[in-house]
Amino acid sequence: MVHDHLHKTDVNLGNAFRIGISINIIFVIVEVLYGYYSNSMALIADAGHNLSDVLALVFSWIAVILSQRKPTLKFTYGFRRSTILIALLNTILLLAAVAFIVFETIQRLGKPIDINSNSVITIAAIGILVNGFTAWLFLKGKKHDLNIRSAFVHFIADALVSLGVVVAGIIMLFTGILWLDSLVSFVIIGVILYSSYHLLIDSINLALDAVPENINIKSVNDYLESLPEVSGIHDLHIWALSTTEAALTVHLTTQVQTNVTFITNIQRQLHKRFKIEHATIQVEFGIVNSKCETNCN
Repeated sequence: MVHDHLHKTDVNLGNAFRIGISINIIFVIVEVLYGYYSNSMALIADAGHNLSDVLALVFSWIAVILSQRKPTLKFTYGFRRSTILIALLNTILLLAAVAFIVFETIQRLGKPIDINSNSVITIAAIGILVNGFTAWLFLKGKKHDLNIRSAFVHFIADALVSLGVVVAGIIMLFTGILWLDSLVSFVIIGVILYSSYHLLIDSINLALDAVPENINIKSVNDYLESLPEVSGIHDLHIWALSTTEAALTVHLTTQVQTNVTFITNIQRQLHKRFKIEHATIQVEFGIVNSKCETNCN
């Protein structure tokens, strides 16, 4: 039943990626064409942001496919960590989009250009629908995967940015204040930088084998110490195998004899309570050592 459930989830994610990539590629092309036609840097900036998100979706999909490949004699953990590398790559793409938008916006600041506000409003309004729908495609998977959460947050941010472009377009239409277009471009830059920062920090932490954000190592430590058979623990390590899976190793000292059932019960509880899928536990009978040598705070 577990394998059927996972297969169904993988199929749903695959469909989400296909649909999301397809509709966003079409929208980016339309947005760029209308951006140049309307002389709107806000639309072009938004298109650049959307293009980086499309590339992020493509790479995230590749990472999901790679993470499902079986381990080999050389890559004994498989290719799960490719999802972490992709998250780092996605951050680089976002920063590249920022550089492009900043350059183009600064170029436009000293050159006032007539802007077709009607086109800006229409295309940005379509963007709200496209980005909102794409975010909805990844709503269910965002809780369990950094890449999926990144995609969801990016497209929600895109929908809000598109809303800002619509508002700016309406104001320009009725007031003729054209510098609002550049102002919205800088707002978009701020949104991208904000989302990039959090994605970058999370990605680097996982790449450096930090404890995943969704796992409290102090709680894990307290659970292990609370076991009646355990007199002490040491060398407790928790790290990410991928953006969805975590691993744990620990040494448990006991003053009573235990069997394999003792270990399997702990592994089952670690999975149930803390979502730790891979736990390696070494039991040391009769060794007096009740100190945790790992920083468990």
